[in-house]
Amino acid sequence: MALEVARGLRLDVSFGRIAARLSSRDRAFVHEMAYGTSRLRGRLDHLLARRVDRGLERLDPGVHEILRLGAYQVLYMRGVPRYAAVSQAVAQARGLAGAGAAGLVNAVLRGVADDGDSLALFPDPEGDPTGFLSTWGSHPRWLVERWLERWTPEEVHALVDADNSRPGVFLLPLEATPEEAVEALEAAGVGAEPVGRGTACVRLAAGVDPARAVGVLPSVIQDPGASLVARYADPDPGMEVADLCAAPGGKALALSCRASYTLAADRSEVRMRIVRDNAARTGRRLGLVVADARRPPLREMSTVIVDVPCTGTGTLRRHPDGRWRIGPASIREMAPLQQDILDSCASLVPVGGLLVYSTCSLEPEENEEQVDGFLRRHADFRIQTTDTVPGEYLDDDDRLLVLPQKSGFDGAFAARLRRAG
Repeated sequence: MALEVARGLRLDVSFGRIAARLSSRDRAFVHEMAYGTSRLRGRLDHLLARRVDRGLERLDPGVHEILRLGAYQVLYMRGVPRYAAVSQAVAQARGLAGAGAAGLVNAVLRGVADDGDSLALFPDPEGDPTGFLSTWGSHPRWLVERWLERWTPEEVHALVDADNSRPGVFLLPLEATPEEAVEALEAAGVGAEPVGRGTACVRLAAGVDPARAVGVLPSVIQDPGASLVARYADPDPGMEVADLCAAPGGKALALSCRASYTLAADRSEVRMRIVRDNAARTGRRLGLVVADARRPPLREMSTVIVDVPCTGTGTLRRHPDGRWRIGPASIREMAPLQQDILDSCASLVPVGGLLVYSTCSLEPEENEEQVDGFLRRHADFRIQTTDTVPGEYLDDDDRLLVLPQKSGFDGAFAARLRRAG
């Protein structure tokens, strides 16, 4: 799995392939090891580099991954005896690259175990915040540098800490209040509590199987940050809604509670099957179409939602491998696609209609700058505010801005664009 992810496969996809064959206990162990190692990769590499004289870049990629996994177990998986973690890593290295690699892995992991992970082993957070946040904080240096241009070191430290925390599991009830949902869940033996803070989500207790929770009442698994996008969208009651980047369908299902008709579209047929299954499970009626939002197969819809593809820098705690898959060029590559989707979908919105643009990115080029550019190109659209979300989630221009370091939720951005007459 580690090598698949190193080659570019998403961690959740790779883990999903393996998890189905594992017992619940083994699945939890593998999940912790895989996600934890990905989350703290930068920290682990810094500690490993102190013990690898030739440099990590000269290691066989497979041996490098074995060292990361071994170091994570030695330092952070308290239920794994040190000797067992080292012994397993040595055996894997021997099978992969021979006795020399086994000896290297043995020496390095024993050294890492002896060193520990004291802050004294890392750059000084005040004298070198970039070095500290990219090593101890385990984020790519280029991304830390970007964030430090916009926020103080203390704010970036809070963001990095949020990204490195284990995300909770949240449920959005579709036909019940949070309090009613908690009551129904607890009656079924599922622990939960309302999130509040302007959201309709509930937080599931640790260890709860999400599949069991969504079987109790019509609902979807959705982070409060994502749920705030649907609340902020606030389509006019009884209107038709088209969600043109819909998969896996959580926002479309939430919006369907308010709309007279909801169309869900996505260019991925595989992902649209997930939308179909979620709609069937919750009993919601959605129109389902496999289509590219740059070429929407529609003439006109009163409300159009586009949760566009993005770098996902607001969801790095939930997708820790994302921080290592993207680079500076990723933002430049995403921006033209996002612009194309916005411009294509604008033609679908009638006078008086609503276009909602959203991302799970924190980057201005994908968020504020996209909206500003759209408004320059389309003088008949205006940002329109809403009172459906608390003011703490709105920026000075009435756009939704959910920051992990302030909210504790996944990051999210959205703008409601009303077409004037």
